[in-house]
Amino acid sequence: MSTFDPTNVNLNTARTEDVLCYLEVSSNDYNGNLGARISSIFVILLVSSAFTVFPVVSKRMTRWKIPFGVYIFARYFGTGVIVATAFIHLLDPAYKRIGPKTCVGESGYWAEYSWCAAIVLASIVVIFLLDLAAEIYVERKYGVHKNEEATNAFIQHEHHPEVQSAPESEKAMHISNEKRTDTFFSEDGDIAERSFRQQIAAFLLLEFGIIFHSVIIGLNLGVTGSEFSTLYPVLVFHQSFEGLGIGARMSAIPFGEHTWLPWFLCAAYGLTTPISIAIGLGVRTTYEPGSKVSLIIQGVLNAVSAGILIYSGLVELLARDFLFDPCRTKRRSRLLFMVTCTLLGAGIMALIGKWA
Repeated sequence: MSTFDPTNVNLNTARTEDVLCYLEVSSNDYNGNLGARISSIFVILLVSSAFTVFPVVSKRMTRWKIPFGVYIFARYFGTGVIVATAFIHLLDPAYKRIGPKTCVGESGYWAEYSWCAAIVLASIVVIFLLDLAAEIYVERKYGVHKNEEATNAFIQHEHHPEVQSAPESEKAMHISNEKRTDTFFSEDGDIAERSFRQQIAAFLLLEFGIIFHSVIIGLNLGVTGSEFSTLYPVLVFHQSFEGLGIGARMSAIPFGEHTWLPWFLCAAYGLTTPISIAIGLGVRTTYEPGSKVSLIIQGVLNAVSAGILIYSGLVELLARDFLFDPCRTKRRSRLLFMVTCTLLGAGIMALIGKWA
């Protein structure tokens, strides 16, 4: 780069790496607006925490009498948000930073292989192995219960409260299932713990991937230049929708005696981006998000997060909820509503990707 003269370029002899790095690598472009940047810490903390906590609280506070349709909307809208985040907000930025035909992608060892795709693949494989190991651990620790009917009744009672608004015939069947479930619980109370452990492992992987992403966008918001005025409001919506998805998924987990865990997980998501913004403000005059090293770090973290959310979104959310769930609703109108909410969440989050 030291011998590259951008004012006198011979396209026949110039290295692709030099040209791309000249166009992509930038120095610190912080341009003030400190008051607005400080306000973003508290605004994003408030809205992201509120949207994350709301589904968890609303399920516990039955006296609020929130319509079940609101819960369904939050859960499946959040599913669409998470899937769109994986592809639009993580995979695409990863390729833009370390993929082919980029400064990093044309430099040194990065130019010898499609490392961005390899990192995403490795992330998916690792998450798959961890998920499989968690399933096997739970099965060996708690065993496969013989009374599958009671198990299904428990799952339906915990995760499919639509029976409260179902036809009378379905309610009667649910009451019968509850009686069998109560009998089963008296024989073996481990079923709740087993269900918790099966679901919490997948959820922790999901939140881990989203938190990785939140760290990056928080740092960038603290130091970005002229893009700040656009990025600020967009990230408010971005973090709110992601928080809604996380909270809705969390509310479906039977935490049982682990009463402190959902609040800890809500706080972890709600605090990550504000803390990252604060860190970005602390290094606002020295941190260079457009430097080559920063591009590598951002690209690798985005690729890892993309792999986690691609696996979680497609396997843990879409496939398990719509294709392999034995308790999936048989009501076509409700199923259509669930699919519509998912597509709406994915569409809106994909649109937000135009700005952030």
